Amino acid sequence: MKRREFITLLGGAATWPLAAQAQQGAMPVIGFLNSGSPAERAPFVAAFRQGLKETGFVEGQTVAIEYRFAEGRYDRLPSLASDLVRRQVAVITATGNTVSPLAAKGATTTIPIVFVAGSDPVKDGLVASFNRPGGNITGVSIISSALVSKQFELLHELVPQVAVVRILLNPSNPNVGFELSDLQSAAQTMGLQLAVLQASTESGIEAAFATLVQQRAGALLVEPDTFFLDRREQLVSLAACHAIPAVYSNRGYPEVGGLMSYGASLADGYRQAGVYIGRILKGTKPADLPVQAPTKYELVINLKTAKALGLSIPLPLLGRADEVIE
Repeated sequence: MKRREFITLLGGAATWPLAAQAQQGAMPVIGFLNSGSPAERAPFVAAFRQGLKETGFVEGQTVAIEYRFAEGRYDRLPSLASDLVRRQVAVITATGNTVSPLAAKGATTTIPIVFVAGSDPVKDGLVASFNRPGGNITGVSIISSALVSKQFELLHELVPQVAVVRILLNPSNPNVGFELSDLQSAAQTMGLQLAVLQASTESGIEAAFATLVQQRAGALLVEPDTFFLDRREQLVSLAACHAIPAVYSNRGYPEVGGLMSYGASLADGYRQAGVYIGRILKGTKPADLPVQAPTKYELVINLKTAKALGLSIPLPLLGRADEVIE
């Protein structure tokens, strides 16, 4: 998917309410900021457009969208957010992970921002509270860090004989500290040990798996992270090559051969963000829109991969799966 840029001028700075701009006949422009790559985000962009459509906005007809993708380079997000502000977009949707909304928030205190983030937005300093976000920002909190503990439990249910579970983290992700704390608590509760590996580049992923092989790792948990999601085929291929059972946060992994995933539906989160953007374009203030929690969770198991790994999936676990890929 190529970046689409619309030559659309707004009649002045983006302020609330936005209904006046609609009355003047100007097509509002949405700034779409994402920490990943455009090709990998295509299904989520489609879900975002669906949310817009539910509120009466269609890209290219009643609204324009300026896309900015950081391609996994989180350090680019502040400049990309500033560029959208300079273009005087009416509203910004900041997606991918917490780095995106933090960059957008740092770039403007007036343009409305709607985020889709996999962490606690209060803990991250994005909003004052879930019910009363305050300021110019609200959104959808996938809260992936809280779900990581559940993924950890599922992995233990799948391979109960494993005493040490490895976790792959991206040190560039600012949520690493929060997620690691959640994981350490879950491991302690279950009497298991946790070993941390880090990677923020493709070569780093290769090196991490070399370490896993050297340590004879029995199980792996991959952190919810945009960089990792965009490189899921590499991760899944390495896990299969070295016969390492792994649990992921997004259904995109088992769809390309990963063993199992558990997490909130990202596509539905993007759709919810689209709905909020539409409401803001009609005049609602972000401060009046509570931060939304996920409405749909998914457990996906790839039975073919399990058989290749020599694993027998417990029937209770199979029964809880939302989808079994055979």
